[in-house]
Amino acid sequence: MKNETYYDILGIGNAIVDVLAKVGDGFLKERELPKGSMTLMDAQTAGKIYADIVPEREVPGGSAANTVAGIASLGGAPAFIGKTHDDELGQEFMRDIGAAGVDFFTPPLNEGPVTGRSIVLVTPDAQRSMFTYLGAAVRLSVEDIDEDTVKAANIVYLEGYLWDNDCSREALQKAAAIAHKYERKVAFTLSDVSCVRRAREDMLNFIKQEVDILFANEDELKTLFDEIDFYKCLDLVKPHVEIAAVTRGAKGSVVVNGRTKTFVEAETVDNVVDTTGAGDLYAAGFMYGMSQGRSLGTCALIGSIAAAEIITHYGARPEVSLRGLVRHRLLSYGKKA
Repeated sequence: MKNETYYDILGIGNAIVDVLAKVGDGFLKERELPKGSMTLMDAQTAGKIYADIVPEREVPGGSAANTVAGIASLGGAPAFIGKTHDDELGQEFMRDIGAAGVDFFTPPLNEGPVTGRSIVLVTPDAQRSMFTYLGAAVRLSVEDIDEDTVKAANIVYLEGYLWDNDCSREALQKAAAIAHKYERKVAFTLSDVSCVRRAREDMLNFIKQEVDILFANEDELKTLFDEIDFYKCLDLVKPHVEIAAVTRGAKGSVVVNGRTKTFVEAETVDNVVDTTGAGDLYAAGFMYGMSQGRSLGTCALIGSIAAAEIITHYGARPEVSLRGLVRHRLLSYGKKA
């Protein structure tokens, strides 16, 4: 990696392939599967669920990988660090993320666990429930965190799902330390309520010490602070990070920056098909806006536009050019494109 290479965003996260299927609520209830969150499982359990579904699509995914793919679609320059196996799904992941316009250099495993996969079950209300076998993704280690790549990025975006594994957690901590060494911004997404519950105190300490930009949804933020009052959570987060961008589904989002809170409405969507990746693409739009020097309110608006595109179809990767879509929408609001 050459030092002069410049990235708007470097994403670090789980490299996995999403297997998407439509099911009814009864499918989840019969199997006592939790709805609306991400559940980790072993290969055998994931295989049993896979055997009972009719997959709609298999698409490379992973939260931070979805975000950097969104950055590329917006016209930004992203890179990604994540671990795959040199198997069929791993090769598919590498081809897809490269075709999306994302630099990806992490060497794959040649032995050990296969490339991770997440079974994404979408119910008629467009809620997604994810059942994930991480596979090779858990082998991400400090050796995979290349100092020159981190140095070359304006924002280093860390995926909260990695916090579940000691090896990958150390990789996140190394990346944050390098980023601050070169005065880069560290962004962190809480990823999922279950993630926060499993490591609330450790995660909160990491945020206080290392994170400049925090992404969360309303429930994740409440869980982080063990507080049911959302507006109190907005006050609790402000001393710990420079910026907190909190999504609230159809209620839009709130950006906290010191004593300033900016409330932004959600984009209107006539037909919500699948909410998978909405938070990932909101983060993409927000950070892309930051890379262009936009106001925080406009960053949140761009995030909302990107998220709105994702929920109109299955899968967590854009199906149209987000750059053109955002330009059109901003002009319709009377803003500079």
